[in-house]
Amino acid sequence: MTDDDYVYDEESGEWLPASELAAKRAAEGTVEVRDAVGNLLADGDQVTLIKDLEVKGAGQTLKRGTLIKSIRLTGDAQEIDCRFDGIKGLVLRAEFVKKR
Repeated sequence: MTDDDYVYDEESGEWLPASELAAKRAAEGTVEVRDAVGNLLADGDQVTLIKDLEVKGAGQTLKRGTLIKSIRLTGDAQEIDCRFDGIKGLVLRAEFVKKR
């Protein structure tokens, strides 16, 4: 379809350009992940811990202020996947981090 084509959107009951409808449907599938302050997080962002966290199974405690580089979103609105030295498969809750 080209931009000149209009498509009927059954949800809104309006005729929309095909490109606008495609963008609207793509946005519906994405999940917004927000940090403790309310900033929007994206893949590759750097975050800082706002609280000391015990890591289950690793026997380590990540201290407040620890910088976590290059996060990845998991599709869940409250979980982010990240890497940290010595800890494999670290998943943090978004409520305990702040975007840097």
